[in-house]
Amino acid sequence: MAPVTQKSVLSTVPTQLFVGGEWRDSLSATTFPVHDPATGGVLVEVANGTVADGEAALDAAVAAQADWAATPPRERGEILRRAFELLTERTDEFAMLMTLEMGKPLAESRGEVAYAAEFFRWFSEEAVRIHGRYAVNPAGGSRLLTMQKPVGPTFMITPWNFPLAMGTRKIGPAVAAGCTMVVKPAQETPLSMLALAALLEEAGLPGGVLNVVATSDTAVVSEPIIRDPRLRKLTFTGSTAVGRRLVEQSAEQLLRVSMELGGNAPFLVFDDADLDAAVEGAMLAKMRNIGEACTSANRFLVHESVAEDFGRLLAKRMGGLTVGKGTKPGVEVGPLITAKARDGVHELVQEAVDKGARLLTGGEPVAGRGHFYAPTVLVDVPADARVLAEEIFGPVAPITTFSDEADAVRQANSTEYGLVAYAYTRDHARVIRVSEGLEFGMVGINTGIVSNAAAPFGGVKHSGFGREGGFEGISEYLETTYVSLNP
Repeated sequence: MAPVTQKSVLSTVPTQLFVGGEWRDSLSATTFPVHDPATGGVLVEVANGTVADGEAALDAAVAAQADWAATPPRERGEILRRAFELLTERTDEFAMLMTLEMGKPLAESRGEVAYAAEFFRWFSEEAVRIHGRYAVNPAGGSRLLTMQKPVGPTFMITPWNFPLAMGTRKIGPAVAAGCTMVVKPAQETPLSMLALAALLEEAGLPGGVLNVVATSDTAVVSEPIIRDPRLRKLTFTGSTAVGRRLVEQSAEQLLRVSMELGGNAPFLVFDDADLDAAVEGAMLAKMRNIGEACTSANRFLVHESVAEDFGRLLAKRMGGLTVGKGTKPGVEVGPLITAKARDGVHELVQEAVDKGARLLTGGEPVAGRGHFYAPTVLVDVPADARVLAEEIFGPVAPITTFSDEADAVRQANSTEYGLVAYAYTRDHARVIRVSEGLEFGMVGINTGIVSNAAAPFGGVKHSGFGREGGFEGISEYLETTYVSLNP
């Protein structure tokens, strides 16, 4: 087998729109560039979708909906199973493509491909487990029958930070439930989704079930789709600010809506924690995806008796990481997605330092081409520093302290967000108390990773609503019909 290279993957990746089972150019005949965040250079040009292209994609989804809903669940599941196998076989190609457009090291990209494929496998098994119930009316006489049906045409807006897995996490349950789709991938990273569409076509997904429209004008193209009365569901992963606007637009048609939004994850280290294990978990929770993840540990709340040791150990690990282009061997930290993102991270760090925080390592952009930022650890961070309140989305770990369990939970909950929280402790009773007290949709105990295709992923408060993955994931794409039977 020929080695996978930048040239080989870019020469085969689709760059057109995928509408109604056909690859075609934008109706405007225009394109937009996809950049390599490690160099700033242009990788390829892709078709730039317009409002008319979005309408055509929805037309295709609506036209395919009835036949797709009537397709036997086993057939839908087998398409997903074939897609799982194909994606697994092509791990290296998808990983290279993802690293080129998003920046994460190849090892992490391979991990995302495995994670992404798992949603296809999980929902291939859930497709045949959609069920209703039959019961006798408690008052006698009639019978109660319930059935679950696909919601219908769905609009999916996916983010740039996990360009493959955030797609399969939405597409998998929609395919299993019998929903057709229009997918709008992030402008920064459309290539992984376009390649995935080609793979699903190869796996046997009928034309019109999945339609992909990449565009550089997201708001303009998306709004008419959301306001179209034929659309029945909207699902979005991205910032809370954008999610809020999309929810407002969705209200006109009273769409079913799933929102996976921003986070401000606390990472709690109690005085009885295994510090070595806590540092390992912190590295996973902070540095996964270069810190560009809504699940990334954003605030490290450490018991005052162990804070100095924890900070020293974490700074040693963070400062020893190798920064560079993700395709190079041995690189552990890639570039941030854009120069604007890098500059925003530095602004948060500088503001904290100006207010009295101390740097243990890092604290500066890396000189040279690309959007690199040095892994950074801050201690003595004042409570009013923006780095504790805003989603960092970069390789920065701010450390503050707490005095007791109640103080830890209070500080952890002191945020408008509620996606995920982490805690390290060896006290089993504390595990229950803290898990119950934390106002988050997910809690990781003595682990730095909570994502799992078999588990419900989602948050509370300003982190959104709805769940993706797990048994709960397919419910977001199903409606319940109740039938009253008079025998």
